[in-house]
Amino acid sequence: MRLSQAIVKCRIPIIIITLVLMVLSVLGMLGTRINYDMLNYLPSDMDTVIGQEELKNDFGKGAFSLIIAEDMSDKDVASLCDKIEQVEHVDSVIWYSTLADISIPKELIPDEIYKEFNTDNATLMAVFFDSATSEDVTMDAIREIRSLAGKQCFVSGMSALVTDLKDLCEREEPIYVGLAVLFALIAMVALLDGWLVPFIFLASIGMMILINLGTNWFLGEISYITKALSAVLQLAVTMDYSIFLWHSYNEQREKYQDKGQAMAVAIHDTFTSVLGSSITTVAGFAALCFMSFTLGRDLGIVMAKGVIFGVLGCVTVLPSLILVFDKPLQKTKHKSIIPNMNRFSKGVLKVFPVFIIIFALLIPPAYYGYSKTNKEVYYDMGQCLPEDMEYVIANSKLSDDFDIASTHMLLVDASLPQKSVRSMMDEMEKVDGVKYVLGLKSVVGSRVPEEVLPDSIREILKSDKWELLLINSEYKIASDKVNDQIDSLNAILKKYDDTGMLIGEAPCMKDMIETTDHDFKVVNAVSIVAIFVIILLVEKSISLPFILIAIIELAIFINLGLPHYLGQSLPFIAPICISTIQLGATVDYAILMTTRYKAERMSGKGKRDSIQVALSTSIPSIIVSGFGLFAATFGVAVYSDIDIISSMCMLMARGAVVSMLCVIFILPAMLMLFDKVIGATTLGMRKKIKMNTVNTVNTEVSNI
Repeated sequence: MRLSQAIVKCRIPIIIITLVLMVLSVLGMLGTRINYDMLNYLPSDMDTVIGQEELKNDFGKGAFSLIIAEDMSDKDVASLCDKIEQVEHVDSVIWYSTLADISIPKELIPDEIYKEFNTDNATLMAVFFDSATSEDVTMDAIREIRSLAGKQCFVSGMSALVTDLKDLCEREEPIYVGLAVLFALIAMVALLDGWLVPFIFLASIGMMILINLGTNWFLGEISYITKALSAVLQLAVTMDYSIFLWHSYNEQREKYQDKGQAMAVAIHDTFTSVLGSSITTVAGFAALCFMSFTLGRDLGIVMAKGVIFGVLGCVTVLPSLILVFDKPLQKTKHKSIIPNMNRFSKGVLKVFPVFIIIFALLIPPAYYGYSKTNKEVYYDMGQCLPEDMEYVIANSKLSDDFDIASTHMLLVDASLPQKSVRSMMDEMEKVDGVKYVLGLKSVVGSRVPEEVLPDSIREILKSDKWELLLINSEYKIASDKVNDQIDSLNAILKKYDDTGMLIGEAPCMKDMIETTDHDFKVVNAVSIVAIFVIILLVEKSISLPFILIAIIELAIFINLGLPHYLGQSLPFIAPICISTIQLGATVDYAILMTTRYKAERMSGKGKRDSIQVALSTSIPSIIVSGFGLFAATFGVAVYSDIDIISSMCMLMARGAVVSMLCVIFILPAMLMLFDKVIGATTLGMRKKIKMNTVNTVNTEVSNI
């Protein structure tokens, strides 16, 4: 209570300090780099990652793009090529003219080379950058290249994707926050008992969101997904805590004349209840840190940190604001539209066996859909972008004009005999879907020795340590066909060179598929075990964790199973994150009701009466919390043109509603069914029930 009283006494300094921290947080936000390249989160010990580093360190080459120039003469293309080579951070440009050096007789250059770089109306150029795929300077170079030829120039490659993604995110993100705030505000105005209180809530939560985003500076950089979702998620998840404090404060105002004393008691009570609630949410986000695909750690740390800041804001900043604006808050109070739930709760309990049957019947189809959805995800980040984005158009042109869907890069030992390199290339060109393998030997065929090649060509494709080969594939990135192709190419490569490495976007994507598939199982297991232990400790029960997690897991199965039945494909990261987020964020609904049921049961009430009271008193808080999370995410889901953001927000919105319905209808039924088991497996519960029952009977007898 001393701490609560100190917070009440220091309410003005708390607000001032928070405002100062907000200013510093803005500076922290500006200093935090945003990473838009999903491949950066692959484990550093993978061959594809090591190979990319070798390419950069030994060749001075980082990012790679294929550029299509349409309806341009050879002279204009040559001029454009020269201009591109002058762009800062462009390392080299390869096209037909580069290979057809004047020192090499034209008739000695294979016809395949010309066909590889030219069609009737289009010319292909391969561009290497000296900077990494998602570096800011690479994205600047992409923008400059696009500006050089305007609508006649189409730039593909991961750097082009990242550039378009960044530009789209920067346009949309302010709107995300605006929509989340607007819809959350509408929900709170409708469901709470005051016109002004939602604005106070949003002010307090907004301050904590800003501080959370500002402290990301210590991480150096965060992903664009984390940046786009963290504010929305923190708003949605921590809104509960504000509601708990407000309700508690109003209750205490009826007991204490002094508003400061009422708030001190409310802070003390709220912190106790919110602490238990927030731990499960933090655990859910923290479980993401166990992903070897480190995007999970990125999102997990930021969101866990956001929940902690949310709790701190709830017991410091929000009470201070409420006390400062107490008079207008009291004047603008109104009756909540949520009716008394006594009759509803009695009706639910009357037919509780029906909900047990529904629970049992839903498990098989929900789990089946859930397991199918996890196998039907897509990994090609290009699918996240709208069809009119420049990257998407360029990829379509590349496929239509040159029959190229992906390009692999091959690093082989520079000392490998050229005869072996030629044999390896011949084998690789026979692999299904391989269109062409481009290397030093393919430039001039077998008739010209490598030594006669100009240094300008040899430096592009060979260093002291490695020889670089480019493999054009007809198969799309992240498809089963290209993954099988990569396996075949790697098998051939290792036959000739054990140290060789196959790198590029498609091999990296294959590694990401395998990594995230493993991560999905690990994260699910960690989150379930962690939340199980927390519930066990909070509720002091062995049986309740099984019941509560089973209900929320059913809600997760339903939520993630629906995309399969609706014929929808989700981005790969969505099921991994959503299953954990939904479990951590919505198990609170079940804990709230269960805690009240235990209290009523241990006070001497019968099974049915205890559950009825718990249900009727919990429903308003669950509805406000569930619809708050729904409102904060639904608007973003509908608006966003980035599918990964839209999909995750829609899953969170729908997950909140499904979890809410499962808790309201199925949990009371489970409590009715397993009341004896719960009593026997919960510390002190059976003894307390018996003692209070005896006391109640004795009281009734004495009254007679």
